[in-house]
Amino acid sequence: MPNNLVQGALLILLGEGLLSIMGAIIKHLSAEMPTEHIVFYRNLFGLVMLIPIIMHNGIQELKTKVLHFHLLRAAVGLSAMYGFFYVIANMPLAEAFLVKLTSPFFMPIVAAIWLGEMIKPKTGWAIAIGFIGVMFILRPGTDEFTPVALVGIASAALASTAKVTIRRMSATESSVRIVFYFGAISTVLAAIPLIWSPYWPSADQWPWIVLMGLVATCGQLALTRAYRIANPGQIGPYVYSSVVYGAILGWIFWGETLLITTIIGSALIIIAGLWNVSGKKEKAA
Repeated sequence: MPNNLVQGALLILLGEGLLSIMGAIIKHLSAEMPTEHIVFYRNLFGLVMLIPIIMHNGIQELKTKVLHFHLLRAAVGLSAMYGFFYVIANMPLAEAFLVKLTSPFFMPIVAAIWLGEMIKPKTGWAIAIGFIGVMFILRPGTDEFTPVALVGIASAALASTAKVTIRRMSATESSVRIVFYFGAISTVLAAIPLIWSPYWPSADQWPWIVLMGLVATCGQLALTRAYRIANPGQIGPYVYSSVVYGAILGWIFWGETLLITTIIGSALIIIAGLWNVSGKKEKAA
């Protein structure tokens, strides 16, 4: 399998930025729209956004011999999405992104067990420093910590399995094919809860729903490409960039305050990611 660490890291930064915008849109919509409907429309319109790409590449782009992996990725990914969207609706945006950041702690373990990939010492230290940074921001044991964060941690564990599944399929599956099957399968599964939860979006919600699908699909394509070309455990620390995006968006649109602990934690997280790359470059030199 290829392992282009630098390109993978850049794609993670791009993808997380786009998904942070998606998160802000979800938080805006969740004030009135039920979570299960947001999940459904996110997948539906994300799938629609892929149609021009599929038409350009040809229907042969959808041929696959690993449908079982696509089903696994959709099942765990959709479950993670429900949990993450619930957390976004019930926590400050920056902190919602932060509980999602526990995903890199699970990814190297899943990749080691499933794919037999070694956890490099520098990667282990980078993840440890990142974990300390997240603890600074989440402040466990204080009044600011909320049990809802546990839902986010469970979602992060599921998301890490989905990302390693992408890695497992990378030898035969393109980024477009992986994202398409996730969107198609997830849309069908996400439609089931709507039977018991009738709701129709208002006219002013539709533009936000469409934009959510667009940025979500572009972000997912970037992340899918990243996990196809680089070791999940090594590029995992770069998902920490979402805390910076989330803090900025939360401050601009909801007046969420950046505490000193958040600044310290964010600094540790960024340093951990940059140090991980510099360590790999030194080894290659």
